[in-house]
Amino acid sequence: MSSSEKSPSPGLKPFTAMVRREFAGYFRTPLAYVFLAVFNAFAVSLAFFVGGLYESGIASLDRFFLYHPWLWAFLAPAAGARLWAEERRQGTIELLLTWPITVWQAALGKFLAAWLFLACALLMTVPVALTVGWLGDPDWGVIIAGYTGSLLCAGACLGIAAIASALTRSQVIAFVTGFLACFILVLVGYGVFDELLAGLIGSAGVDEIRRLGLWRNLEPFTLGLVDVRPIAYFLSVAFAGLGLSTIIVERR
Repeated sequence: MSSSEKSPSPGLKPFTAMVRREFAGYFRTPLAYVFLAVFNAFAVSLAFFVGGLYESGIASLDRFFLYHPWLWAFLAPAAGARLWAEERRQGTIELLLTWPITVWQAALGKFLAAWLFLACALLMTVPVALTVGWLGDPDWGVIIAGYTGSLLCAGACLGIAAIASALTRSQVIAFVTGFLACFILVLVGYGVFDELLAGLIGSAGVDEIRRLGLWRNLEPFTLGLVDVRPIAYFLSVAFAGLGLSTIIVERR
């Protein structure tokens, strides 16, 4: 057997090392654990105390996923602010780019590590689903679809955060910029915001803009409808953000 058959491609090892390095980096400070605790506390509190998940008497997590776009709009930029801003602030971005991988591979590795971190936060809410399953007889297919949609929504917000992080060396500025952009996308599709837009651009224009809303694209997943269009939307936003942030890093 040839050596190429015995081991993976030489370019794969540095890439996987990059992913591991970035993922482990989130847990080197107590902030990561604070992040996970805050996400879970807000996710559960909003579902049970604001959404009335228990009082509804329905074995469904639609009220749980209802608030996820708001959570990701805040927490994905918080996790993504360090993607490039931290490297610029510490002056280590040049060192990073000396790795035996391309800039695009480095950007993808950082992005996947951040997405995995967000997935960990989402995974920690599984006890909520198990509680609903213990209290009733939910449709687990719908619940799995909801978790899938939420993770895709997190990726879209992370793509936006990646652009903000590539534009500055300040994590605070990156977070605020990413949050504002995600916040606007969450508002798109809500009644009050739609009425405001309708007065400015007309109802026909609002119908088109509404398709860009995070909640609008997450809603089918909460109903158990796995549609190609919202999947394409979330992935397009995520990887467009990844691509644009990589171009920015290459040119600065």
